[in-house]
Amino acid sequence: MALPVPTLDHVVINARTDIDGAAETFRRLGFTLTERGYHTLGSMNHLAMFGTDYLELIAVPKDAAPDVRPDVQASPYGLNGFVFGMEDSAALHAALSAAGVNAKAPREFSRPVRLEDGEHQATFRTVSIPDADTPYGRIYYCHHLTRDLVWRDEWRRHANGVVAVSRAVFVHPDPAAAAQLYACMFGVEAVRDIEGGKRVVAAATDLEIVTEATARREFGEGMPDAVGRSTYMAVLGFRTSSVKRAADVLKQNGIPFSEPRAGVLHVPARAAFNTTLTFGE
Repeated sequence: MALPVPTLDHVVINARTDIDGAAETFRRLGFTLTERGYHTLGSMNHLAMFGTDYLELIAVPKDAAPDVRPDVQASPYGLNGFVFGMEDSAALHAALSAAGVNAKAPREFSRPVRLEDGEHQATFRTVSIPDADTPYGRIYYCHHLTRDLVWRDEWRRHANGVVAVSRAVFVHPDPAAAAQLYACMFGVEAVRDIEGGKRVVAAATDLEIVTEATARREFGEGMPDAVGRSTYMAVLGFRTSSVKRAADVLKQNGIPFSEPRAGVLHVPARAAFNTTLTFGE
């Protein structure tokens, strides 16, 4: 049974119970957000849609019971989800199991989407990797049963010019050990050596797993607050049609950023819900 081809579906920023603050922050960063959605699982979200992937802001209500999305409530603010795409949850689960990956059984849920012609249900199936195997954050696959309710042109235009997620950086004390999971999930050819760690090539998006020292050499004081963790998801990189356009929006909205180096500008984590952001062409 063939292993899946690694492609990015979306990334997730955890806002815990502050969905209003997260939405305001990412609008100031230049993203167009969808109307707030409410999952049948009890969580709520906003999306920033790009060409073939997207950014999700997720939270639960302030009065949520402890058993409502404990994965959201127990995680610190910041990047905590990296989600691969799939088209057949049953086949995927079987392929992962055959490869020795301890994947959870597929789970289906939905959320209403309001369009001009009325309300529809966007429906999803996910296959997750257990938290014990990914201590830095949530890794799972998502199958969209109603893609036409998610990727819509009116939601793909952003003031900062972003068209895709280009990069994610995870901090881990032993990148080689952490990367073994992805070699099992996608085959050894999907994992490459890089300075200070490993890279998983997911179509047009690079997932880098590096030591904290390696990440700090690049991002310095712009790194997230680790909140006592030795491993965590730290950085999101975006591809924009114009770095100047992104910089202009950030300046206009009072968001701190570093002047572009090698054509890439950095936004410190303190200004982006504990996630370091980069914008490059």
